[in-house]
Amino acid sequence: MHFADRADAGRFLAHQLSRYAGTPDVIVLALPRGGVPIGYEIARALHAPLDVFVVRKLGVPGQEELAMGAVASGGIRVLNPDVITALGTRALEAVEQETERELLEVTRREEQYRGKRPFPELQGRTVILVDDGLATGATMRAAARGVRQRQPARLILAVPVAAESTCREMQVEADEVVCALTPEPFFGVGQFYDDFRQMSDEEVRAILARGTSEGEELA
Repeated sequence: MHFADRADAGRFLAHQLSRYAGTPDVIVLALPRGGVPIGYEIARALHAPLDVFVVRKLGVPGQEELAMGAVASGGIRVLNPDVITALGTRALEAVEQETERELLEVTRREEQYRGKRPFPELQGRTVILVDDGLATGATMRAAARGVRQRQPARLILAVPVAAESTCREMQVEADEVVCALTPEPFFGVGQFYDDFRQMSDEEVRAILARGTSEGEELA
């Protein structure tokens, strides 16, 4: 099965989460950029507010697609021990340099996407944390731990498509994990989207603004 685009995937995933529709304490947090159109469709279907939780991958220098780990809002850092070990003696310096750089980017993006709006209160709420897919799971793992620090009553991780092994591994990070599709073979998230182009910050802001205004109408 292929999704036409992220909005299509979000609508598909929303069906898997329909039991949360109309629950007053639910909030949808999307990982930008790719998770935002997914989160928008879910928030709209569940009549829930939408916001972002910023996570940045720590890429191996020269092989940026290979994740050494990830950092998230609140200064959370999760490392990938297999990749760190493979890097050998240069790992520590590379990790620290990437961490410093990406934490600055987390702050910059939060200001860009949220502006003056304060981060939503999560304590005691049901948080649905969404992205456009799970490959290694490094970014979602960092996000889940960052959200956990804010003491939600319940944390649900939800993605349209995931590597089956990663979906299994994520069970320890949340109260519930919803991977709508776990196809084999799995080579990457983009393989299951007809349109998987990179989104711009402007597109993310526009979707968030639309989600915020719709949420205010529902309130």
